[in-house]
Amino acid sequence: MGTHMGTEEIDVVVIGAGQAGLAVSHELAGAGVSHVVLERDTVGGSWSGRWDSFCLVTPNHTTRLPGGAYHGDDPDGFLPRDGIVRHMSDYAASFGAPVRTGVAVTSLRPRPDGLLDLHTSDDGAIRARVVIVATGAFQEQTRPAWVADVPRGLAVLDTADYRNPRELPDGDVVIVGSGQCGCQFAEELALAGRRAVLACGHAPWAPRRFGGRDLVDWLLEIGFFDQRLAELPNPAARLWPSPQATGARGGHDLHTRTLQGLGVGLAGHLTGIGEGRAVFADDLADSVAWGDDRWADLRTGITRWSGAHGLPAPELPVPSPFDAGAAVREVQVRDVGAIILTTGFHPTYRSWIEVPDAFDAAGYPLHTDGASAVVPGLYFVGVHFMRKRKSALLVGVGEDAAVVAGAVAERLG
Repeated sequence: MGTHMGTEEIDVVVIGAGQAGLAVSHELAGAGVSHVVLERDTVGGSWSGRWDSFCLVTPNHTTRLPGGAYHGDDPDGFLPRDGIVRHMSDYAASFGAPVRTGVAVTSLRPRPDGLLDLHTSDDGAIRARVVIVATGAFQEQTRPAWVADVPRGLAVLDTADYRNPRELPDGDVVIVGSGQCGCQFAEELALAGRRAVLACGHAPWAPRRFGGRDLVDWLLEIGFFDQRLAELPNPAARLWPSPQATGARGGHDLHTRTLQGLGVGLAGHLTGIGEGRAVFADDLADSVAWGDDRWADLRTGITRWSGAHGLPAPELPVPSPFDAGAAVREVQVRDVGAIILTTGFHPTYRSWIEVPDAFDAAGYPLHTDGASAVVPGLYFVGVHFMRKRKSALLVGVGEDAAVVAGAVAERLG
């Protein structure tokens, strides 16, 4: 480490102090590799930005960070937002993670001599031999084109803007996107007595518990989280949302049918806003059927796994009838107090890593086990499906962190 003409020289820089950055920091420390972790916010800061009632959807026992597994007295419960932030903070403190908070990296550029130049938000300059990017799996929310047509004065919130029903303007709430966040917001609004309309897309669902076990425990058992990209039914499956589910109030079933039972208005995808109306496509039945097909796929997988292990298949519920005839076709904009977008996320590496050909068409890094295929000395961890389906999750990021830290230690000799 040192400085040169105002540039700080650091052997290894980790960018991000969420679960991925902290896990790789833990593994680097264990390998005796000196490093610094740069974090634009605070340790685990992305978790603190979630809504007030947020809980993990995965049971606590699946928080398996290296040297930082869950050790509380409720392994089958679901940590709330502040509990996750506390766990991250305690984890960083447990091994003295060398984190510098309030430092955002604004650009990364390879040098002809093989080193990497970083610029930071505090006008700092760093030269590194190795950079490990751990900036999170879900970086920037995708906004539909029709948002430009929303009348001035009508609140449009991204997922990160939502806190609780009380903070929303009066009026109906239109939620766009029926993945986990959209369903959880719709349920919370309905229980608070607010009228909500959920514009649905393709999202899988599954019961919270069946066969005496939690959904996530079944998924772990049958190897679902160990799936690699090449094993998916098609490349687009990488972008499918996680199953509709919730850990709120101890965890319970949450999907289009439970929401319809609560009085949430269900609609097809929102096609546009104009002439004082928000108009929805006639595709709700298709979206629900797509989700039912994914549960059928999972039922088949569990039945096969049970048979292969000489076990009786658990009783697996089949979907109840769904009334698509009650679909909402349009709402009057004057009745709407807020629109909440839960429309998914996309990577933003290209906006600051100045090597466009280091990423695929969707913006994900081209890599082998986290090592950039294009930029020597550049590594990634915590990327969605980096090595396996669990690569970005609390249950799996530690496995990738160990692989990347090992490769870095070997590179540095």
